Amino acid sequence: QVHLAESGGGSVQAGGSLRLSCAASGQTYGHCMGWFRQVPGQEREGVAAIEKTGITRYHDSVKDRFTISRDNAKNTLILQMNTLKPEDTAMYYCAWSMWMTCNLSEGRFETWGQGTQVTVSS
Repeated sequence: QVHLAESGGGSVQAGGSLRLSCAASGQTYGHCMGWFRQVPGQEREGVAAIEKTGITRYHDSVKDRFTISRDNAKNTLILQMNTLKPEDTAMYYCAWSMWMTCNLSEGRFETWGQGTQVTVSS
């Protein structure tokens, strides 16, 4: 069974950076992992995902600003967020998929962390 715990959220001004981490326990190697975000009253949105091979997928709104990476040895997923905008404000969730290949569909993922809040002020 996989358990996920996010950290690294916080408040930052527009243009700033944050680094989110997701500590995973259990067997995550070889499986797709990703980051999602959700604003109250809206659906959860796929932000970025990464396969074991390093293949990544990004939401168009974060391309060239966010970078997803994984350290398989440490069982850790990272989301480096640069040039943050107020519209990036949301609760960010780490997610694990039983599939090896990724897409940014919420239904692709089975296990979720508790979330970490990111707030970007203008």
